[in-house]
Amino acid sequence: MPRVRSNVVRLKRKKQVMKAARGAFGARSKLWKAAKENVERGWKYAYRDRKNKKRDFRKLWIVRINAAAHQHDMSYSVFMNGLKRAGVEIDRKVLADIAVNDPAAFGALAEAARAALAAA
Repeated sequence: MPRVRSNVVRLKRKKQVMKAARGAFGARSKLWKAAKENVERGWKYAYRDRKNKKRDFRKLWIVRINAAAHQHDMSYSVFMNGLKRAGVEIDRKVLADIAVNDPAAFGALAEAARAALAAA
């Protein structure tokens, strides 16, 4: 097997890790092993929390829609069921934004949901 004179791939990976470790405190940004452990842990948390972020925002939107629905004497589940029966296809993100920024439009949606539930 031929002798490898340089290890470009290893040095490139090491450079990438050391660059990612720049903001860390003390040895975690200077020494290879400590920096590598720190960066890998950070990447693991970043991967996990990208998933959790989606969960957290959905929970927030549901809380906001529920609060606005209660102002119109409906629970969240009744409101969403009414919207589905009325054929209104608005996702929770947009509904939460309407609930916060445009109460009149949300009231119209609540009335549409109420009417659809009464008809069914």
